[in-house]
Amino acid sequence: MTRDIAVVAFAQTDVLRTTDELSEVEMLMPVLHSVLDRTGLKTADIGFTCSGSSDYLAGRAFSFTLALDGVGAWPPISESHVEMDGAWALYEAWTKLLTGDADTALVYSYGKSSPGSLRDVLTRQLDPYYVAPLWPDSVALAALQAQALIDAGDTDERELAAIGTRSRRVATLNSRAQLRGAVPQGDYVVRPLRTGDCPPVGDGAAAVILAAGERARDLCSRPAWIRGIDHRIEAHSLGVRDLTDSPSTRLAAERAGVFERPVDTAELHAPFSAQEVVLRKALRLDDSVRVNLSGGALAANPMMAAGLIRVGEAAARIHRGESDRALAHATSGPCLQQNLVAVLEGEPR
Repeated sequence: MTRDIAVVAFAQTDVLRTTDELSEVEMLMPVLHSVLDRTGLKTADIGFTCSGSSDYLAGRAFSFTLALDGVGAWPPISESHVEMDGAWALYEAWTKLLTGDADTALVYSYGKSSPGSLRDVLTRQLDPYYVAPLWPDSVALAALQAQALIDAGDTDERELAAIGTRSRRVATLNSRAQLRGAVPQGDYVVRPLRTGDCPPVGDGAAAVILAAGERARDLCSRPAWIRGIDHRIEAHSLGVRDLTDSPSTRLAAERAGVFERPVDTAELHAPFSAQEVVLRKALRLDDSVRVNLSGGALAANPMMAAGLIRVGEAAARIHRGESDRALAHATSGPCLQQNLVAVLEGEPR
């Protein structure tokens, strides 16, 4: 069955360094209310609900069930969850709507990184036999990738600094971003990465609503149609990968139809400055493409929500008439291990 499916609404929280005074439910509820208000829908009007979060961040098993208090699980709803960034929850919701079992879907994700040490928590993603026992943290692994790029002649520290500076400068127009404006490049965290090359640690949540066919046109004056979406994963072992390239991103982009004709906007989930270099090459993005006008993950990187925010930001620009064909990218795992790519389009004006 072929159906046209679109993002019809997007909402997100302010991304803050800490939200000690809020539970996950309290952080999430305003976003859910906001995204529903944008369409006029009620919870009972949603055909399918899918969420993304991480029990490792929450520190307890099945923590996502508590967040359902913010959605309202009674009367019973059709609901699912992925232990991933919300971009993958969006993928599941998209497939659900393709089957015709629902016409609308609510997708949300959230993450509170502030209670613990995120660099340590992310080591749990690694190979449990050969890598995780060594406790290499996320910044150290990203530094290996950055150094590989420098050694290959693909970039240098000056270019990496410029990426961080540009990202936070354009983020001055994004009231939700955690870091905006001039941010010092700072000292080395792990060579060759300095503070300015690394994402801020913060708490946040995001939500989108998907709708199919005429229902999408009823809910949004200019829907962001998902013309293609795909995700691919690379080997778990870092030693068998070329960290200067991202074949999974390139393959996902090919399957999503990115290379069929140019995009005018791209939202890349590149938590570290060097990863934007890798993604631009894999996605064949030249200087004519406006990249991360929201500031990207270098301005705000709430775990489990930053990828969904990339899709939401790309869709919102189409809604406002600022983009006609946009690319959205999300990543998960160390050094861009798993990647999702979506192409969104607005109807001709």
